[in-house]
Amino acid sequence: MDVIVAVSSTALNAASEATATIPIIAIDLETDPVAKGFATSLARPSKNITGVFLYLPELSGKRLQLLKELIPKLNRVAVLWDPGLDPTPLKSAQGAARTVGVDLQIATASRREDFAQAFRKATRQHAGALLVIRSPAFDVYAKDIAGLALKYRLPPIGVFNGFARSGGLMSYGPDLRALFAQGANYVDRILMGAQAGNLPIERPVRFELVVNAKTGKALGLTIPQPLLVRADEIIQ
Repeated sequence: MDVIVAVSSTALNAASEATATIPIIAIDLETDPVAKGFATSLARPSKNITGVFLYLPELSGKRLQLLKELIPKLNRVAVLWDPGLDPTPLKSAQGAARTVGVDLQIATASRREDFAQAFRKATRQHAGALLVIRSPAFDVYAKDIAGLALKYRLPPIGVFNGFARSGGLMSYGPDLRALFAQGANYVDRILMGAQAGNLPIERPVRFELVVNAKTGKALGLTIPQPLLVRADEIIQ
């Protein structure tokens, strides 16, 4: 192969174990590439790996701030977390929560059957909202999660716009089209002769906020006008 595109931390880990010579373009929203040893620095990775990596503390903090803006008295947030995944996103959320001034209560789930128990745990712990940390399982069952959030009266925020479009209250995260366009640009440069180790690691360039006003109404929430004005999409 001339180049490998590794989408997700799991794919990147597998690809990095398979080769230290073939260029790897990562689209990874979970890993700190320098801390993990994939790169010497963001500006000059120096190895065979480069690509687009997300700065997780900033994303987690922004999503928690959006929940606080929606619910000013919010002081406890449940985190829907898949324990089978890289723990970095969870640690980042915990650090961001201290900065924002909310307590996090972890509710774990890895299968569809786990969701109801996770929501019951969140309500027993008196959580006032739900932060969904991305997982492939959560992407597949976004409608189930949105339905349970409505049932248990837990306003949820996800990462990608598909969550809000599936009935979740809000989503805030990278624009997937823009994200993969960045990845494609790396591939083009590699195929034109560039070395992966010489190509600076980038952050996602475009983020989008999607608000599901219909879900907000069902939850009995009044969505602040400033938040609606900033939204890239409002679902009525």
